[in-house]
Amino acid sequence: MYLTYIWRPVTGGRHAFPVRAREVPAGEQVAAYCGAEVDAAELHGRSEVDWVREKSCMRCWRILADRD
Repeated sequence: MYLTYIWRPVTGGRHAFPVRAREVPAGEQVAAYCGAEVDAAELHGRSEVDWVREKSCMRCWRILADRD
C-alpha cells in the first residue's frame, strides 16, 4: 500500500491533501480533500507546535474515512 494523502497543519486547520501536493511549487494553490485551498508553501516547514495548535479538519477526516 502506498501513501496517497498527507496531513498538514496550514492556516485554518490540519487538512489532508493528495500526496502529490508536496511537489507543487510555492506560489501555486493546492486543495485539501475538503476543498480548502492554500499556497503550496504552507505544506512545508511546519513545526511540531503547528501540529499541536491546529485542529484536524473533520470534513477531510470523514471524506478519507468514507473512501473505498
